Amino acid sequence: MDDEPPPQGVSAKALEATLLSALKMLDVGKWPIFSLCSPEEIKLIRQACVFGSAGNEVLYATENDEVFVLGMNCSGCLGTGDMQSTIEPRRLDSLCGKKIACLSYGSGPHVVLATEEGEVYTWGHNAYSQLGNGTTNHGFVPCQVSTNLVNKKVIEVACGSHHSMVLTSDGEVYTWGYNNSGQVGSGSTANQPIPRRVTSCLQNKIVVNIACGQMCSMAVVENGEVYVWGYNGNGQLGLGSSGNQPTPCRIAALQGIRVQRVACGYAHTLVLTDEGQIYAWGANSYGQLGTGNKSNQSYPTTVIVDKDRVVEIAACHSAHTSAAKTQSGQVFMWGQCRGQSVTFPHLTHFACTDDVFACFATPAVMWRLLSVEPDDHLTVAQSLKKEFDNPETADLKFLVDGKYIHVHKVLLKIRCEHFRSILNNDDEIIEMSEFSYPVYRAFLEYLYTDNIRLPPEDAIGLLDLATLYRENRLKKLCQQTIKQGICEENAIALLSAAVKYEAQDLEEFCFRFCINHLTVVTQTQGFADMDHDLLKNFISKASRVGAFRN
Repeated sequence: MDDEPPPQGVSAKALEATLLSALKMLDVGKWPIFSLCSPEEIKLIRQACVFGSAGNEVLYATENDEVFVLGMNCSGCLGTGDMQSTIEPRRLDSLCGKKIACLSYGSGPHVVLATEEGEVYTWGHNAYSQLGNGTTNHGFVPCQVSTNLVNKKVIEVACGSHHSMVLTSDGEVYTWGYNNSGQVGSGSTANQPIPRRVTSCLQNKIVVNIACGQMCSMAVVENGEVYVWGYNGNGQLGLGSSGNQPTPCRIAALQGIRVQRVACGYAHTLVLTDEGQIYAWGANSYGQLGTGNKSNQSYPTTVIVDKDRVVEIAACHSAHTSAAKTQSGQVFMWGQCRGQSVTFPHLTHFACTDDVFACFATPAVMWRLLSVEPDDHLTVAQSLKKEFDNPETADLKFLVDGKYIHVHKVLLKIRCEHFRSILNNDDEIIEMSEFSYPVYRAFLEYLYTDNIRLPPEDAIGLLDLATLYRENRLKKLCQQTIKQGICEENAIALLSAAVKYEAQDLEEFCFRFCINHLTVVTQTQGFADMDHDLLKNFISKASRVGAFRN
């Protein structure tokens, strides 16, 4: 066979699977609650939502569509059938295999979840009927909400403090729960125990996006208009007043502006237009409107977030923090930042808006269900890794110890001075006899990945190659690998190799190891066979550091 599995018995398919698994791994490291999970558990996570009054609860789904929860379990919000807190992940059997599409949560907390099939499940706090099951009994396990949602496919969910809202695939909005300020949009202030469609002026509209503040609700319709209802004491409805609104009302001040998305904070609102601009209104005690001051605004106000187009806005009904991501990938935040006030959009060092809420918001909860990108997009570096030893795209083969290694001439020339000088366009196969197959394969793979995968005992040969080809960075990596494999039996051999290849860092390391294990090292065969000059230098240097003192 032309190809041989890479060193250490790892198959090419296994390596590719490992790479893809790494690509799909969710970055949850900035959320403290995940420190309760093992690295092995975290590697399997594909979706996650941190919620609760202090970010002390989390639900996550794995690559096998298993669903787990852990945390404080306030009001039974973990759905485990009890109110016991847990620092060990507990499996929610009733949701395993369901494939979660979206999730939101309230302040109780209660949880509303929709599956990819469009089914809705709720559990947790229910004193205001926010679970939609017609009762006010807390829900300790996930139960499907079917009343008035039969034959409806739910594609988006949103929760306020104690009310719930869902959007169906045909553009209808259904609400239920707490309604003291008209936040369910029914026209009254009576709590609503089961889902009912929000009609009024939304009757003949197709809604494309929904959001909830603590006690208000928002909907964007397909022509870009924004409709609002519920509590308005801070001007969060954007109607120019502070009076509550019991039924949906269009924001007239946005006439002629086509809104794509709406996001609600505790008592402030952000919208993103089709031109990549942000408007904000509502409470502003922490500067969460990004206007440079702390004055509330009851009308939509333009937010200047750099000169770049904004592609994502973020807010959470439990926080006074705002965030945005631009087309170039820059992430900005403003509002409450770990207790401080940021009144203008501030450029962060983050790559996603989710990290803003993990590190700056109070409480540190997620503004959305965090999911792995579904398209498995590869970076340039990841693409190059994948193409190493790929016969389908390679235009050059190295024949080493009777085995082929498939590579790409242009990459070798870009990455290595040695290949720039020796490769010709008409080369198809190059025989290599100076180095072993594991060593040369590791070298070529290094050019694709910037890393070496080689047992310490083979890294001596790679150190020889790195010295010959004047690859200084590779030389350093080889020394690090060799250090990991040192023992009393091979210490002298490694010391000899370090001297031969002028690897000073490795030489010093091996010398120190020999001194620290001098009695055993001097009894090995390697010490007995030691080169005369090397032995002489070793004894001299050992004497200088006091190795032979009684």
